[in-house]
Amino acid sequence: MKSNKSIAISLGVLSALFFAVTFVFNRLMSVQGGHWIWSSSLRFFWMVPFLLVLVILRKNLKPLLIQMKQSPWQWILWSTVGFGVFYAPLTFAAAYGPSWLVASTWQITIVAGMIISPIINKTSFKNTISFQALVFSLIILLGILIMQISQAKSISTEELLFGTIPVLIAAFAYPLGNRKMMQVSNGKLNAIQRTLGMTIASLPFWILLSLYGISIDELPSEPQVYQTLVVAICSGVIATILFFMATDKVRNDEKALASVEATQSAEVLFALLGEVLILKSHLPDIYSIIGIVLVIVGMLLHSFKKEKTVVSKAS
Repeated sequence: MKSNKSIAISLGVLSALFFAVTFVFNRLMSVQGGHWIWSSSLRFFWMVPFLLVLVILRKNLKPLLIQMKQSPWQWILWSTVGFGVFYAPLTFAAAYGPSWLVASTWQITIVAGMIISPIINKTSFKNTISFQALVFSLIILLGILIMQISQAKSISTEELLFGTIPVLIAAFAYPLGNRKMMQVSNGKLNAIQRTLGMTIASLPFWILLSLYGISIDELPSEPQVYQTLVVAICSGVIATILFFMATDKVRNDEKALASVEATQSAEVLFALLGEVLILKSHLPDIYSIIGIVLVIVGMLLHSFKKEKTVVSKAS
């Protein structure tokens, strides 16, 4: 288990790097006039052919279709929650707030995963998540809050509300959809299969959203089409597969799963760097530096904690 957790955490951090592309490019598309509807839906339309090719090449399509056929409505429901209710609010928020605000607020998902776990597994909170794991996650969130202190002074109340509330919804939707789909698939599918299955099952949501976009005379711009392709490959395919691989490795250990989900806090660091390099934002101030240090400390504590627990149990 110790080895599985170490690998899972490494995969989680790597997925955070590719996930960060989402926040930076969504903000870039918004600044350039692209509508949030297409920033979200086009990503998932792009994902289907890439994932389909990967699954077919590995000769894993038939087992996936069999699993989806056994419980189609659960696939549609939890894929819509895990992908639709997760990503549409994120792109909506990017139209109102800078990428640092969206990425920072998104880290609430670290605690969200802990909160929903006892509900999903029908166990007590005390037996599911340790007090230490919660404290380590709160250290990460404190760091993120400090990072926002000076930045928040430069944005309006509207930007603050519309840039944060949708992200709070997304922060609960993503771990909820992911964890429920892990239960539905029950270890019978690999990460690539599950990503393709959830993408296909969420297509009704994206088609309806696209039809709404057309009905209000909003069409995607040419740059937006290419930019969503980049997001689809980096975040939708690479990052999602890496993250699902990480969570699958520790899916039966709720405390290790919480630690893996905590690695997504690294998105803040990567998004901040991307915004400085791509969007030409200002370098971080002293508050941001303090926040970054706290985020890193919280991640390291999460990483080392389970190692100690395993050793003590073995002795």
